[in-house]
Amino acid sequence: MRDVHTRSLSSLFGCIATILIISAAFAGCKNNEAVEAQVLPSPPHLLTLTVQPTIQVTTQATIQPTAEPSLMPTPTFELLSPDYLNFDIKAEPNELPLELQIPDLKVNAPMLGVGLTSGNIMDAPKGPIGDPVWHTAFWYRGSGIPGDSGTATIAGHVNDPLGRTEIFANLGDLKRGDVIIIHSTTSNIDIYFNVNRVEVYSIQESSDPAVLAQIFGDGPVSGKGPQPAPDGLSHLTLITCSGNIENGAFDHHTIVYATRVK
Repeated sequence: MRDVHTRSLSSLFGCIATILIISAAFAGCKNNEAVEAQVLPSPPHLLTLTVQPTIQVTTQATIQPTAEPSLMPTPTFELLSPDYLNFDIKAEPNELPLELQIPDLKVNAPMLGVGLTSGNIMDAPKGPIGDPVWHTAFWYRGSGIPGDSGTATIAGHVNDPLGRTEIFANLGDLKRGDVIIIHSTTSNIDIYFNVNRVEVYSIQESSDPAVLAQIFGDGPVSGKGPQPAPDGLSHLTLITCSGNIENGAFDHHTIVYATRVK
C-alpha cells in the first residue's frame, strides 16, 4: 500500500461510515463525487467532550463450559504494541499489523488506525480509483483495542468511486453467531468474535448519544477515551453506510455488534 500520509484526510465520501464524535451525531455517507485534497489546520487538543463518571468494571461470574464458545473477557497476548498506539487522536492514519476477516462475506482486509479529522469526524481515508485503501478496514484509535475489555470500532467502505461493491457492502447480511476474526500478521494469532446482532439506524437514530455509546463505548463519546466494558468483555462494532441516497448522502447506517469468544 502506498504511503497513507499522501491520502486526503477530508471528511467522508464514497459511501463510507462517518461519525461525528464531539457533537455526538453521525454525518451522512457522501455519494461518489470528486473531492479535492485539503491541507487541514492544526488540530485542537484531543477530545473535548464533557467528562462523565468513570465506568466501573463489574466482577464477572465464571462462565461454565457449554456447547457454545466461552466469552473471553481479556486478551491472552498483546495485540498491538505501544508503537501503534501512541498517536494523537488527530494524527494521520497509520498502518497496523492486523487484518479483518469475515469468512461469511469473503472479506480479508488490511487495517489502518484512524483518528478524527479537523471537523471531529472519524477519519475514513480515500484515494484514486484502484487505490488499496478502498479495500481497507479502519479501526478508530479512540476506541478500544480489539480483544481487550471494552468496545473496538471498525468502519469500512461500502463501494468505491465507480460504485463497485467494497468490503462492507454486504455487512447487513451477517447474522447472529457469524464469525469475525482479527488476525495479527506479526504473531499469526487470531481473535474470534461472534455476531450478536445487526442493526440499521437512520441518521437521526444514529446521532442518539445512547446509540453512539453502544457503537463506541461510553468513554470515547464522553471524551475520556476507551474504557473497560462494564461486563468485562471484549466487544467489536463494525459500521458502514446504507439505505437510500438523499442530497448526495446515504440516509442510514448498518451496525454489526459482536463479542469476543476466543
